[in-house]
Amino acid sequence: MQTAVTLAPNVIISSDSFDPRRTDTSVLCLEVGRDRFRMMVQNKRGQGLYLEDYTFPTLLIDRPLTGILPDIFQDHHVLSAGPWQEICIGVNSPSFTLVPSTLYRKEYASSYLALMRGGALPPHEFAQAYVHKGEGFLSVFNMEHPLANYFSEMYPLQPITFVHQTSALIQATADLNRYALTPDNVYLYFEDEFVTIIVRRNNLMNYCNRFGYKNSQDLAYYILYVFNEISLTADAVNVVLYGEITPFAEAYAELSQFLPNLTFGQIPPGLSLMPEFGDLPSHRYLSLYGLGLMGERAKE
Repeated sequence: MQTAVTLAPNVIISSDSFDPRRTDTSVLCLEVGRDRFRMMVQNKRGQGLYLEDYTFPTLLIDRPLTGILPDIFQDHHVLSAGPWQEICIGVNSPSFTLVPSTLYRKEYASSYLALMRGGALPPHEFAQAYVHKGEGFLSVFNMEHPLANYFSEMYPLQPITFVHQTSALIQATADLNRYALTPDNVYLYFEDEFVTIIVRRNNLMNYCNRFGYKNSQDLAYYILYVFNEISLTADAVNVVLYGEITPFAEAYAELSQFLPNLTFGQIPPGLSLMPEFGDLPSHRYLSLYGLGLMGERAKE
């Protein structure tokens, strides 16, 4: 028997101009993972005007996402609205790889993941791909059939784009790097006991990977190892922090010993947010903001 748990957002931001009846000109951005769910709505001018952030209780994390999401979506005044002009869904699944466009073959998508994982995908999963046209590669990642079917049933005949969380981060850092004052920039995105490392050199992505770590010493080792492998000098590179990290975190104290040019990041310049978002830490929601930069309207 499953225990009923009431899910409420940890954070909710709503602009006075937000009108859930105008979904036909709005973009819905959703980010879903094993431990959390986040959402943001952009109006027809691309401005972020509504945000919610949920963290799943420990009691729920062993349940499939399709057993948790209905508790959030049911009777939700925004999530149950529609139709939407566009829906962009970021999936924080455990497996992803980047494949150069010149080498990618659709029929081998599952094989790319199998090579990376060391084994074939289970029957309830499939390989999904997203094209990063400006970068010259595709992101290939695993998705669960039940999860994809759930969103298709929630938003039938509506334009849905599935991407991996790292794709949203790649998009966001590309936007940030256009305005960077230094040629070499490292972006670190923290979530739970994982860090995603994206290195951009002269506006080109040079490295992208995600590591799990158990303590701040391991974290520092992994990052310095990456620096050594791609010939980066800690004193000469700008390192920008995003996600679940604060100036009081042990991880920040450890990294500041080795990385002198350590700063907390800002909102990507290409994304516009309403004034009600002003109290949110600018560095916290980079992957969600990256989704807001990925839609068809953002490419116009």
